[in-house]
Amino acid sequence: MGLKDRLNRRDFRRLIVGQAISSFGDWMGTLALMYFVLEISGSTTAVGGVLVLRLLPSALGAPLAARVVTRWRRRSVMLSSDLIRAGMAVTLPLLPFLWWVYFWAFLIEVVGLIFLPARDAAVPFLIEDDEDEHDTSTLEVANGITMATSYGMIPVGAGAFGLILWASNQAGWEGHWRYVVVFWFNALTYLASYVAVRSIPDLGPGPHERRAAERETETQRGFVAALRLPTVRGVIPGVAVIALGLGALFSLGVVFVRNVLGAGAIGFGALVVLFGVGALIGLLLVHRKGWNLLSQIRTGTVVQGVVITLMGALASTAWSFVGAVLFGAGATSALVGGITYLQERLGGGDRNLALTAFHATLRFGLALAALLSGLAADLLDGADATPLGMAPAQFVLMLSGLVVLAGTLLVRAPPG
Repeated sequence: MGLKDRLNRRDFRRLIVGQAISSFGDWMGTLALMYFVLEISGSTTAVGGVLVLRLLPSALGAPLAARVVTRWRRRSVMLSSDLIRAGMAVTLPLLPFLWWVYFWAFLIEVVGLIFLPARDAAVPFLIEDDEDEHDTSTLEVANGITMATSYGMIPVGAGAFGLILWASNQAGWEGHWRYVVVFWFNALTYLASYVAVRSIPDLGPGPHERRAAERETETQRGFVAALRLPTVRGVIPGVAVIALGLGALFSLGVVFVRNVLGAGAIGFGALVVLFGVGALIGLLLVHRKGWNLLSQIRTGTVVQGVVITLMGALASTAWSFVGAVLFGAGATSALVGGITYLQERLGGGDRNLALTAFHATLRFGLALAALLSGLAADLLDGADATPLGMAPAQFVLMLSGLVVLAGTLLVRAPPG
């Protein structure tokens, strides 16, 4: 069966449609959450706390996620997760208190950490005829399409959020109620994902994976077991440095664009849109390239590190916009390569555990980078420091890029 036939399978298409709608709502909700928190608190540090909320779910929820995705059937995990997140998205904007918003945003992240490994582990089941034989090209394109449902929705979600906010202002809505529409719409997109998943009869595991899971002991199925797998240890450093770049850029992005580039909110919105464009370009490059997966991961992270370093060093609006495209392409190709590498080399419960570790590391790294880079910039700003003649956000961004470049040296093939 050819590539086109495999990717046109009905159940895979249904999954992709559901994920595209859900991701559209997620990006609207993410932007609404940042603006909602800023309106409640008036603090840019509190906005950084939105990304930090990804840290605790990864640290505390990863062991739970690992056990859930290895004990429940993927379809049940995904259906339950969608319903729970829909209810939480409805509840989050009801009270304009910071602790209330943080609490529900935290729980949504925990449930998302359970949903994503189950989804990614189901992709090979939906497109492959034989569990024991993997077609790297087909699997990588399928993962690229799945990731496109997330990153490809960035510009669409950002535009829709801006449109809803504009319409709310025109209608005279004030205060936190104008964000309620966005969060409730996000809840509806979770329900759309639920309908799509419910229409798929089976998402695995297949017979081979079930037999493998039955042979595993209880101690082998915990989250720590994933970190003992050589394949996971080879990929996780790459995932961590990608998260470092993403976290630093998103944490410092608003301040960098406003205070260093002088581009304002429209400039930041343009940067986000161009990142989404770059992500789509990265997916096209993934489809056409001929590298092995580890080389793809290394190259993507190097591109990301170079872009962030030059963004900080040059402080140029033109380069920042060009860099956003390159950044999106590099980060996407590296992440697709990482997911495909784990899916291809692992099966059974090990695949579920590895994908849980992948998403936990990505989210934990994103949050930790956002926390540390934001804190470093605030400390420098508070001390009126201008290292190397640079603004604090500019210097920390450049330093983050150099750390990403150094981290690429940790990506290596497992022994054997």
